[in-house]
Amino acid sequence: MTDGDTGARDDGPDRSTMLFRGGLAVVLLAVVGAIGGWFLAGEGDPVTTPPAAEGTSTTATPGPARTTPQASTPAAPRTSAPSRSAGLTVPPVVGDDFTDARAELRERKLGWRLVFGAGTGTTVERTSPEVGTEVRPGRTVTLYVSGPAPAAEVPDVVGEDCDDAADELVDEGFYPRYRTGKVGKVGRQEPAGDGAGRWNDQVSIWCGDAPETGGPASPTP
Repeated sequence: MTDGDTGARDDGPDRSTMLFRGGLAVVLLAVVGAIGGWFLAGEGDPVTTPPAAEGTSTTATPGPARTTPQASTPAAPRTSAPSRSAGLTVPPVVGDDFTDARAELRERKLGWRLVFGAGTGTTVERTSPEVGTEVRPGRTVTLYVSGPAPAAEVPDVVGEDCDDAADELVDEGFYPRYRTGKVGKVGRQEPAGDGAGRWNDQVSIWCGDAPETGGPASPTP
Protein backbone atom coordinates (compact mmCIF):
# COMPACT_ATOMS: atom_id res chain seq x y z
CA MET A 1 0.00 0.00 0.00
CA THR A 2 2.87 2.24 0.59
CA ASP A 3 4.08 1.85 -3.03
CA GLY A 4 0.66 2.68 -4.41
CA ASP A 5 0.26 5.70 -2.26
CA THR A 6 3.68 6.99 -3.24
CA GLY A 7 2.95 6.51 -6.97
CA ALA A 8 -0.31 8.32 -6.69
CA ARG A 9 1.27 11.29 -5.02
CA ASP A 10 4.07 11.43 -7.62
CA ASP A 11 1.64 11.51 -10.67
CA GLY A 12 -0.45 14.39 -9.36
CA PRO A 13 2.11 17.16 -9.50
CA ASP A 14 3.37 16.13 -13.01
CA ARG A 15 -0.06 16.20 -14.60
CA SER A 16 -0.91 19.58 -13.14
CA THR A 17 2.29 21.00 -14.50
CA MET A 18 1.64 19.61 -17.94
CA LEU A 19 -1.90 20.93 -18.02
CA PHE A 20 -0.74 24.37 -16.89
CA ARG A 21 1.96 24.47 -19.50
CA GLY A 22 -0.49 23.38 -22.25
CA GLY A 23 -3.01 26.04 -21.27
CA LEU A 24 -0.32 28.68 -21.25
CA ALA A 25 0.79 27.64 -24.71
CA VAL A 26 -2.77 27.91 -26.00
CA VAL A 27 -3.12 31.39 -24.52
CA LEU A 28 0.18 32.51 -26.07
CA LEU A 29 -0.86 31.18 -29.46
CA ALA A 30 -4.15 33.04 -29.20
CA VAL A 31 -2.39 36.29 -28.32
CA VAL A 32 0.12 35.87 -31.15
CA GLY A 33 -2.70 35.15 -33.59
CA ALA A 34 -4.61 38.22 -32.48
CA ILE A 35 -1.55 40.44 -32.85
CA GLY A 36 -0.75 39.00 -36.30
CA GLY A 37 -4.30 39.50 -37.43
CA TRP A 38 -4.21 43.10 -36.27
CA PHE A 39 -1.04 43.78 -38.25
CA LEU A 40 -2.47 42.05 -41.28
CA ALA A 41 -5.63 44.11 -41.03
CA GLY A 42 -3.59 47.31 -40.72
CA GLU A 43 -1.53 46.51 -43.83
CA GLY A 44 -4.62 45.87 -45.93
CA ASP A 45 -6.33 49.18 -45.25
CA PRO A 46 -4.40 51.38 -47.76
CA VAL A 47 -5.10 49.00 -50.64
CA THR A 48 -8.80 49.89 -50.78
CA THR A 49 -8.40 53.69 -50.89
CA PRO A 50 -6.46 54.46 -54.14
CA PRO A 51 -9.25 53.48 -56.59
CA ALA A 52 -11.63 55.95 -54.94
CA ALA A 53 -9.00 58.69 -54.96
CA GLU A 54 -8.10 58.06 -58.59
CA GLY A 55 -11.74 58.14 -59.65
CA THR A 56 -12.31 61.42 -57.88
CA SER A 57 -9.29 63.16 -59.39
CA THR A 58 -10.16 61.96 -62.90
CA THR A 59 -13.70 63.29 -62.88
CA ALA A 60 -13.12 66.44 -60.85
CA THR A 61 -10.21 67.83 -62.92
CA PRO A 62 -11.43 68.80 -66.41
CA GLY A 63 -9.06 69.34 -69.29
CA PRO A 64 -8.29 72.82 -70.56
CA ALA A 65 -11.22 74.46 -72.35
CA ARG A 66 -10.89 74.38 -76.13
CA THR A 67 -11.40 77.69 -77.90
CA THR A 68 -10.67 76.55 -81.45
CA PRO A 69 -13.97 77.58 -83.18
CA GLN A 70 -12.85 81.23 -83.44
CA ALA A 71 -9.41 80.30 -84.74
CA SER A 72 -10.60 77.64 -87.20
CA THR A 73 -13.66 79.47 -88.56
CA PRO A 74 -12.66 81.19 -91.86
CA ALA A 75 -13.74 84.71 -92.55
CA ALA A 76 -16.89 85.02 -94.66
CA PRO A 77 -16.19 85.89 -98.30
CA ARG A 78 -16.95 89.46 -99.25
CA THR A 79 -19.76 89.81 -101.75
CA SER A 80 -20.63 93.46 -101.15
CA ALA A 81 -20.54 96.55 -103.32
CA PRO A 82 -16.87 96.40 -104.47
CA SER A 83 -17.47 93.17 -106.41
CA ARG A 84 -20.89 94.23 -107.68
CA SER A 85 -20.64 97.65 -109.27
CA ALA A 86 -17.95 99.79 -107.58
CA GLY A 87 -20.51 102.64 -107.52
CA LEU A 88 -21.36 102.36 -111.25
CA THR A 89 -24.92 103.28 -112.18
CA VAL A 90 -26.93 103.81 -115.37
CA PRO A 91 -26.38 107.50 -116.24
CA PRO A 92 -29.32 109.93 -116.67
CA VAL A 93 -29.60 109.80 -120.46
CA VAL A 94 -33.39 109.97 -120.83
CA GLY A 95 -34.18 112.93 -123.10
CA ASP A 96 -30.72 112.93 -124.71
CA ASP A 97 -30.04 112.23 -128.36
CA PHE A 98 -29.36 108.51 -128.70
CA THR A 99 -25.87 109.13 -130.15
CA ASP A 100 -24.92 111.18 -127.09
CA ALA A 101 -26.45 108.55 -124.78
CA ARG A 102 -24.45 105.83 -126.50
CA ALA A 103 -21.24 107.81 -126.09
CA GLU A 104 -22.00 108.26 -122.38
CA LEU A 105 -22.47 104.51 -121.91
CA ARG A 106 -19.24 103.75 -123.76
CA GLU A 107 -17.33 106.21 -121.56
CA ARG A 108 -18.58 104.34 -118.48
CA LYS A 109 -17.47 100.97 -119.93
CA LEU A 110 -21.07 99.88 -120.49
CA GLY A 111 -22.54 98.19 -123.54
CA TRP A 112 -25.60 99.45 -125.39
CA ARG A 113 -28.47 98.21 -127.49
CA LEU A 114 -30.64 100.51 -129.58
CA VAL A 115 -34.36 99.91 -129.97
CA PHE A 116 -35.98 102.39 -132.36
CA GLY A 117 -39.64 103.27 -132.18
CA ALA A 118 -42.41 104.33 -134.53
CA GLY A 119 -42.67 107.96 -133.43
CA THR A 120 -40.54 110.93 -134.37
CA GLY A 121 -37.20 112.23 -133.17
CA THR A 122 -33.98 110.64 -131.97
CA THR A 123 -34.21 111.12 -128.18
CA VAL A 124 -34.06 108.37 -125.56
CA GLU A 125 -37.46 107.80 -123.95
CA ARG A 126 -36.40 105.19 -121.36
CA THR A 127 -33.64 102.76 -120.49
CA SER A 128 -33.39 99.20 -119.26
CA PRO A 129 -32.15 98.90 -116.53
CA GLU A 130 -33.62 102.19 -115.36
CA VAL A 131 -31.52 105.29 -114.80
CA GLY A 132 -29.70 105.16 -111.44
CA THR A 133 -29.63 101.36 -111.24
CA GLU A 134 -26.33 99.94 -109.98
CA VAL A 135 -24.65 97.85 -112.69
CA ARG A 136 -21.36 96.11 -113.32
CA PRO A 137 -18.88 97.23 -115.97
CA GLY A 138 -19.70 95.66 -119.32
CA ARG A 139 -23.44 95.48 -118.61
CA THR A 140 -25.57 96.14 -121.71
CA VAL A 141 -28.07 98.99 -121.34
CA THR A 142 -30.98 99.12 -123.75
CA LEU A 143 -31.86 102.58 -125.09
CA TYR A 144 -35.43 103.02 -126.35
CA VAL A 145 -35.44 105.74 -129.01
CA SER A 146 -38.57 107.70 -129.83
CA GLY A 147 -38.32 107.58 -133.66
CA PRO A 148 -37.17 105.16 -136.38
CA ALA A 149 -33.55 104.34 -137.18
CA PRO A 150 -31.96 107.20 -139.12
CA ALA A 151 -29.99 106.74 -142.33
CA ALA A 152 -26.27 106.07 -142.18
CA GLU A 153 -23.46 105.55 -144.70
CA VAL A 154 -21.73 102.15 -144.74
CA PRO A 155 -17.97 102.55 -144.22
CA ASP A 156 -15.48 100.83 -146.55
CA VAL A 157 -13.52 98.31 -144.45
CA VAL A 158 -12.00 96.08 -147.16
CA GLY A 159 -8.28 95.58 -146.56
CA GLU A 160 -8.49 96.38 -142.85
CA ASP A 161 -7.69 93.95 -140.05
CA CYS A 162 -10.83 92.08 -139.03
CA ASP A 163 -10.93 93.52 -135.49
CA ASP A 164 -10.37 97.08 -136.69
CA ALA A 165 -13.04 96.73 -139.35
CA ALA A 166 -15.57 95.50 -136.78
CA ASP A 167 -14.83 98.45 -134.47
CA GLU A 168 -15.33 100.92 -137.31
CA LEU A 169 -18.65 99.38 -138.29
CA VAL A 170 -19.89 99.60 -134.70
CA ASP A 171 -18.78 103.23 -134.41
CA GLU A 172 -20.86 104.09 -137.47
CA GLY A 173 -23.96 102.35 -136.08
CA PHE A 174 -23.73 99.00 -137.90
CA TYR A 175 -23.26 95.45 -136.66
CA PRO A 176 -20.54 93.24 -138.21
CA ARG A 177 -21.50 89.77 -139.36
CA TYR A 178 -18.52 87.45 -139.70
CA ARG A 179 -18.76 85.05 -142.64
CA THR A 180 -15.38 83.28 -142.48
CA GLY A 181 -14.13 83.86 -138.95
CA LYS A 182 -12.55 86.78 -137.13
CA VAL A 183 -8.87 86.44 -138.08
CA GLY A 184 -7.02 88.13 -140.94
CA LYS A 185 -7.82 91.04 -143.18
CA VAL A 186 -11.19 91.84 -144.68
CA GLY A 187 -11.25 90.67 -148.30
CA ARG A 188 -14.86 91.45 -148.97
CA GLN A 189 -17.91 93.14 -147.46
CA GLU A 190 -21.63 93.30 -148.17
CA PRO A 191 -23.17 95.86 -148.66
CA ALA A 192 -20.23 97.56 -150.28
CA GLY A 193 -18.48 100.52 -148.73
CA ASP A 194 -19.94 104.00 -149.15
CA GLY A 195 -23.38 102.47 -149.70
CA ALA A 196 -26.59 103.62 -148.03
CA GLY A 197 -27.89 101.99 -144.90
CA ARG A 198 -29.57 102.64 -141.55
CA TRP A 199 -28.55 102.37 -137.92
CA ASN A 200 -28.63 98.80 -136.59
CA ASP A 201 -28.16 97.31 -140.07
CA GLN A 202 -25.79 94.34 -140.38
CA VAL A 203 -22.73 94.41 -142.64
CA SER A 204 -21.24 91.05 -143.67
CA ILE A 205 -17.45 90.81 -143.82
CA TRP A 206 -15.15 88.00 -144.99
CA CYS A 207 -11.89 87.85 -143.06
CA GLY A 208 -8.76 85.82 -143.85
CA ASP A 209 -8.85 83.55 -146.89
CA ALA A 210 -12.17 84.71 -148.21
CA PRO A 211 -13.60 82.82 -151.21
CA GLU A 212 -13.40 84.66 -154.52
CA THR A 213 -17.02 85.01 -155.56
CA GLY A 214 -18.44 87.77 -157.60
CA GLY A 215 -22.08 87.40 -156.64
CA PRO A 216 -23.83 88.79 -153.57
CA ALA A 217 -23.44 87.06 -150.29
CA SER A 218 -25.93 84.31 -149.65
CA PRO A 219 -27.91 84.81 -146.44
CA THR A 220 -27.15 82.49 -143.55
CA PRO A 221 -29.85 81.14 -141.28
